[in-house]
Amino acid sequence: MSRSGEFCPRCGDEIPEGTDERPELAGAGGQRNSEHVLCDACYFEEFDLVDAPDTIQVRVCSRCGAVHKENRWVDIGAEDYTDIAVEQVSEALGIHVDAQSVAWQVAPEQLDKNNIRMHAEFSGVIRGTPLTEEVTVPVRISRQTCKRCGKIAGGSFASIVQVRADSRDPTDDERERAEEIAQEYVAAREETGDRNAFITETKSVDDGLDMKISTNQMGLGIAKRITAQLGGSYSDSRRLISEDEDGQELYRMTYAVRLPRYRQGEVIDPEDGDGPVLVRSVQGNLKGVRLATGEDYEASFEAGETPDARRLGFREDGQQTTLVAIEDDRAVQVLDPETFESKTVPRPDYLDIDADEVPVLKSHAGLHILPAADADTDE
Repeated sequence: MSRSGEFCPRCGDEIPEGTDERPELAGAGGQRNSEHVLCDACYFEEFDLVDAPDTIQVRVCSRCGAVHKENRWVDIGAEDYTDIAVEQVSEALGIHVDAQSVAWQVAPEQLDKNNIRMHAEFSGVIRGTPLTEEVTVPVRISRQTCKRCGKIAGGSFASIVQVRADSRDPTDDERERAEEIAQEYVAAREETGDRNAFITETKSVDDGLDMKISTNQMGLGIAKRITAQLGGSYSDSRRLISEDEDGQELYRMTYAVRLPRYRQGEVIDPEDGDGPVLVRSVQGNLKGVRLATGEDYEASFEAGETPDARRLGFREDGQQTTLVAIEDDRAVQVLDPETFESKTVPRPDYLDIDADEVPVLKSHAGLHILPAADADTDE
């Protein structure tokens, strides 16, 4: 009979040759039992395949749904936190390092909206012996307020974006579009994981729109995008509000957006003798089309987007009227939409001479034929 010459230090039985045991756990609680080898009976008597915590707490923000993981808040956009509970339980479980061919599965049991019971079953092979172990870990959903939502609720902001217009009030459409641009910019930053991107408050005022923004960098980005899409310009100013714990001065920035004096689709008269202009663009220098001739118009470099001009109306103020006759290359006759008298008006290049009706704008500058709406590619 072959004998190993080794005996179990606990029960004294002889240990079969080839037994090699190093009882350790791949978790927080595992420690070696002895410097000596135990027999199978003593080994399995105190063996734990799985080291599981008594309970797990999952911290979620009750406002935005973010989950606290690894000392930071993470946006996951979920309403059901079962998957998060499964993930955190899986990370917390420890498997004995001597286990081979390990397999496991987890079955969540939802008790209520804040409590989940996780049933985990593990199987593995130890010293050639198949083992199965079941553990149940209670998971508590702890609803708190993340740092970001706390700042928003507390009215925290670092910059202000003020949207105004030159010599007029912004329209409702311009206010709505400016707010949309800000929200789109913030959403894009949030998608990159920037939790410092948010709008604390949006307020419509008599002469425009005020937005309180989370950071100075965000305020600058929003001001740039509003002027890029709606035209105009912006300026900035700063005000000292406090010092940080290192003595560094902290400033609150105000970005004043000034929308163009004239709007796309507005009809103006530069009073240069060449007749009214339908504004097509306010990006850079004002651009448009002459209603008398159909020629392109662009304001001088010095005038930019705000040339001196009289306001005559808007494209939407136009009315359909009858095209009576073509007089020559420069003039046609149309019916006055108010008096129904036949009037001779300038003939612009864009006029469709085969049309029965044409859109016209009547103002103190006279009666002028407008381009068809689908002919203005900038609108």
